[in-house]
Amino acid sequence: MLDDLQNQAERSMADYWAIAVRRRWWILLPLFVCWATVWGVGWLLPATYQSEALILVEQQKVPEQYVVPNVSVSLQERLQSMTQQILSRTRLQATIDRFHLYAKDASLASRLQSADPVEAMRKDIKIELVQPPGHPGELTAFKIEYSAGSPELAQEVNSTLTSLFIEENMKSQQQLSESTTAFLGNQLADARAKLEEQEAKVRAFKAQHLGELPSQLESNVQILSGLQAQLQGTQRAIDAAKQQKVYLESLLQQYETVQAGLSSGEATVSTPETLDKQLQDLRQRLENARAVYTDNYPDVVALKDQVAKTEKLKKQIEDEIATTQETEDAAKDSGTSAGEGEHHATPTMMQLQSQLKVNKLEIENLRQHEKELVAQIGAYQARLNLTPATEQALTDISRGYEESKTNYNSLLQKQNQSQLATSLTQRQQGEQFRVIDPPSFPIKPSAPNHLLVSLGGLAAGFGIGLGLTVLLELSDVRVRHERDLEGLVPARVLVGIPHLSTSGEERRRAKVRFLQISVAAAMVMLMVAGNIYAFLKG
Repeated sequence: MLDDLQNQAERSMADYWAIAVRRRWWILLPLFVCWATVWGVGWLLPATYQSEALILVEQQKVPEQYVVPNVSVSLQERLQSMTQQILSRTRLQATIDRFHLYAKDASLASRLQSADPVEAMRKDIKIELVQPPGHPGELTAFKIEYSAGSPELAQEVNSTLTSLFIEENMKSQQQLSESTTAFLGNQLADARAKLEEQEAKVRAFKAQHLGELPSQLESNVQILSGLQAQLQGTQRAIDAAKQQKVYLESLLQQYETVQAGLSSGEATVSTPETLDKQLQDLRQRLENARAVYTDNYPDVVALKDQVAKTEKLKKQIEDEIATTQETEDAAKDSGTSAGEGEHHATPTMMQLQSQLKVNKLEIENLRQHEKELVAQIGAYQARLNLTPATEQALTDISRGYEESKTNYNSLLQKQNQSQLATSLTQRQQGEQFRVIDPPSFPIKPSAPNHLLVSLGGLAAGFGIGLGLTVLLELSDVRVRHERDLEGLVPARVLVGIPHLSTSGEERRRAKVRFLQISVAAAMVMLMVAGNIYAFLKG
């Protein structure tokens, strides 16, 4: 057996050709029978027609620099979610009931399909993502394919599926956008409540520490400086009032002395020296002031008024002294003694006394005002001392307020953007699906592919024939050539006797050969014609 295999391995192409010629019917008949069987069964299988639709994902029409989308789900994820929803049992069962799909009958197609119509329809639906050329990984469109038993049904069902995808996309986009806006609205309400709570805390703290706030530091410093200036002015006014009091008391005392001298009969009585001295001093101060300021300067005007009043007072005193002397002289002429007359207070003395009372009252008022200013200065100094601690406490409270305010402003801006995006989606100006290629009307069936079935039958038949030929060659060992005896007989072949045929045998052999050629030609022509027909019919 090993020698036979070695001899077979050493065969030439001529030997193989001789085997093919010798076993031609064992090759041709299985080839034709298998092909004819497969080809016939292929035409008995139910035809399936596939309708195809192409849907493009359109970007939003308004530029993103004006309206930022509030839905960031990728096309692949969104399409997967929509596919799960559309291929759900409820949706598919409604479509099956509408078009009466996958009805059970006695046909071969009904027997081959799945027992569950929904599962059968899911197998007939295909979703394929489309990538643009030159942009791998970027998805801008997708295909919807549906297979049915007739072209019309495939197109109608695919149109329904396409509409479901477009409607589901619009619905899901709007729901996602509205849910995002609603979520931001809830977050904004919470942020507003927290902000109002922080504002109330800050407001209560400011009301409790009014006057000690850092924002009032500058005004407190200015008020304190003003109070200190007022205190200095009040103190100067008190000093001036005291000097005025001393002056009035001295003037009143000197005037009383003059009056006493007049009453005692002294002939030479002059105006009080204090008044003359003050008048000279005022005039000197007025001249010094005029040398520096104009006549309209307040100090110059005040000095002028004081000089006028002093001169007026001096004149009054001189007039009263002159009147008193005349009265005394008249009394002497009438023989009445000066001491006998009763001393009465003159108007000037009454005026001086009145001015002295007013001066004392002014001093009391100025001292009271001085106490009030000292108290206010102490209060403002205490405020200034408490400002750093108040500032630290306010900073701690305001930190939460600023964080809440920043969060609120951020959420408010996001909500406004989300509302714009939602409005854009509702107006169908956002990202949406658009049908580029509507569901096609299939002309040729997509399955079964009769050409592939026919070629498969040829391949199967050729394989069977080849297997039979090999089996027969291995089991049928015959001596057909001179070299076949070389391994069996030790002697060499000396003479070979050829086959001698009669004329009748030759005629019968010719008829058989003609019949075989005709049958083989007919088989080959049938197979060629069947393949051509399968190619044309698809």
